[in-house]
Amino acid sequence: MWDGFDPRAEPLEVEVLREWEEDGVSLKVLRYRVGVFHGKTAMMAAVYGVPIGQQNLPGLVQIHGGGQYADFKAPLTNAKRGYATISIAWAGRIAAPDYLVNPAVVKLFWDNKTEHPQYRVTTEWGHVDGYHAPSRNPGNQFPSVAPAVWTLDPVPSPRNSPWFLCTLAARRALTFLEQQQEVDGSRLGVYGHSMGGKITVMTAGSDDRVKAAAPSCGGISDRSNASTLYEDTIADDVFLTRLSCPIFFLSPANDFHGRINDLQLALDEIKSVDWRVTCAPHHNHQDTAEYEVASQLWFDQILKGTCHLPKTPGFLLQLETATGIPACVVQPDASLPIQSVDVFFTRQGDPTGGDAINRFWHHVPATETDHGWTANLPLSDVDRPLWAYANVRYDLPKPVTSAGYYYRVSTTKQFVLSSRMEMRSANDLATAGVQATRPPSLVVETFGPGWEHEWFTYRPEKWGRSTHKIYDRFYKAPTDSRLAFSVQSASPNKLVVGLDAYATEIALTGGPAFQPVILSPEDFQNAQGDTLNTWQGLKELRLGEQETLKATVNGKQTRKELGTAWQGDEPAFSTMRWER
Repeated sequence: MWDGFDPRAEPLEVEVLREWEEDGVSLKVLRYRVGVFHGKTAMMAAVYGVPIGQQNLPGLVQIHGGGQYADFKAPLTNAKRGYATISIAWAGRIAAPDYLVNPAVVKLFWDNKTEHPQYRVTTEWGHVDGYHAPSRNPGNQFPSVAPAVWTLDPVPSPRNSPWFLCTLAARRALTFLEQQQEVDGSRLGVYGHSMGGKITVMTAGSDDRVKAAAPSCGGISDRSNASTLYEDTIADDVFLTRLSCPIFFLSPANDFHGRINDLQLALDEIKSVDWRVTCAPHHNHQDTAEYEVASQLWFDQILKGTCHLPKTPGFLLQLETATGIPACVVQPDASLPIQSVDVFFTRQGDPTGGDAINRFWHHVPATETDHGWTANLPLSDVDRPLWAYANVRYDLPKPVTSAGYYYRVSTTKQFVLSSRMEMRSANDLATAGVQATRPPSLVVETFGPGWEHEWFTYRPEKWGRSTHKIYDRFYKAPTDSRLAFSVQSASPNKLVVGLDAYATEIALTGGPAFQPVILSPEDFQNAQGDTLNTWQGLKELRLGEQETLKATVNGKQTRKELGTAWQGDEPAFSTMRWER
């Protein structure tokens, strides 16, 4: 696939489209030459940022995901931390001051509408098509190696895949960094999210100039395809087995695109000796700062030598115990202050079961002992497998500011390091004499200390939380039951309770007393005004101040707004349970 390709051979022909300075950082929107395909030059648009006046800098290639943009906030925040960064716009979209290229502007570029006031020059793939969301040619599919008028080869070929084109562009971005006088070309890293995570793995697995990699939510699960040729050349495992640089996988435990089950395979496939993982329970394709910061810390360690991360926590899952209750021992590296050690386990980890994004992770805090940090995992049944792993939350020596998966700039004083996940089959449980010691509960939530561990949010600055508890049969609603809880709000407010695509709004009178809430399925409606008929089959429960329900019917989108901005102190909740 790469035979005869030298990423340094062709001239870059760099052209600057916009240039400005911000907070001591020099930023440019530019284009560089990817290659000449079928006689037409392909040019990659990108945003490049570097701290003004600094030399001998490590360089980073940042790769956006499907539907995302090359965003100036990544080069800007990285530059403030001492990096030169090029964020490549492989899909053509760019977010920069006075240089916005959204999908509509990409189409203006395709249609050569140069007189339009919003027209901007952007990525030009020429006679091939590496665009996405949308592709320039409607029939173009990333998983395909089939020939078409927009492909490199006239026969089935891995070079026909847009994955190949985007990886080629990322390798050329490494060449761009090498040629910048302020960059140390021996210290280059690559990171990306979602589709950018896959391109990160493909780039690191095909180019030994990459000295550190940090894919998020991608690069581990694209393993099967109707085409054997695709599986032999483009699939994730092909590149993972060729990857030897230090790598940090950012893999939320409920992610649909980079599944935690596949992460365990990836860790066995890579040749890298130095690796880490961070896995946020309940999260799907998004994270919070204490997980997202992992990539920045990794580059600090590998490319700058200014950070020394603890080693991956040891994790031992024991089934044969005197009580019949599985137990685990976590052995964290205490080279940085440990804030907490938490164990998460699920009975819904079957990768073929369609429950990856909705699986519920039970939380058990680990207790420090002479032998490590220990926790018991009481089970409600023994007829399903058990999956478990540990998270160790560390305090950082100083706060770190970075732009996350979707370029949201945040600062954190902590980061989370995860162990590998262990799995035991139902047969393993039976053979070891594991007992069902935890009967199903009518109490969904006590709201006692640490209750947030079994709920999740992507915006921790707001009090709203969601959970997949009701999807676990341990918390299954009895027939003809009602959902009951109490809430205290100091000021009059509206509370929104959401269940999958349904929600209801509750008026809170305000004051020091707890206000009882009792809900039936018919209290919930979707965006179209349809009423919920049953508790059965629901996957997600939400508590919050505002929510927008959406539905598309016959091509038309319906929206329903619930709640308003919260007034006063955060609410307090008391026991949530199923009542008959």
